Amino acid sequence: MSFAPLLAQIPMFEHLAPEDLEHLSGLLQQRRYNKGEVIFHQGDVGTALFIVRKGEVAIRLSSSEGREVILALLGRGEAFGELALLDGEPRSTDAVARDEVHLLSLHQEDFRRFLVERPQVALGLLAVLSRMVRRVTQLVHDSAFLDARARLARVLLDLARTQGQPAAEGGILIPKFTQADLANLCGVTRESANKWLRFYAREGLLTYENGQITIVDPERLRHDVD
Repeated sequence: MSFAPLLAQIPMFEHLAPEDLEHLSGLLQQRRYNKGEVIFHQGDVGTALFIVRKGEVAIRLSSSEGREVILALLGRGEAFGELALLDGEPRSTDAVARDEVHLLSLHQEDFRRFLVERPQVALGLLAVLSRMVRRVTQLVHDSAFLDARARLARVLLDLARTQGQPAAEGGILIPKFTQADLANLCGVTRESANKWLRFYAREGLLTYENGQITIVDPERLRHDVD
């Protein structure tokens, strides 16, 4: 089975010639993880680059006290695990399946050889790493300068932009999240996330029913971040 069409949609590989995509496809191995299963732990030795074929993966940091912060949610066509393959250092985060996940893995030696033989891939990789740095920088900024209410607003707007679907009367429907997951994305407690969700619902900026959030007034919500 060829994965070349999927690879062609990934920024890191989108500039490759069709024959190079087919060659890369032949190096990939298929893996499957159940919901909640850990793909790798922070501190693990990095042996493979992963590409999401189906499902969603959470990239997260966790503390010894059990606190978690979700750095990114990755879906089909997104890659992760590059850093450990490049610098030889242990994994810097956890990667966890949020639902049933189908992944493609590229072994460390194959990845490095492919990178050396096709320098154009390095440019795409730099773009991926740049986005990663920006994402972490934004998280640090929000943690330092935004209160819990503004952090929640930022996360909801980001989810609306990246994963939102049109809802009635100009609203935006975002994927279902548990309060714990939403709190982890914001870097706040579950109680704080619940408090401000209820606040925004009372103010008419969103609706929140059975775990489903619909942003009713994105512009007013954006005022809490700007």
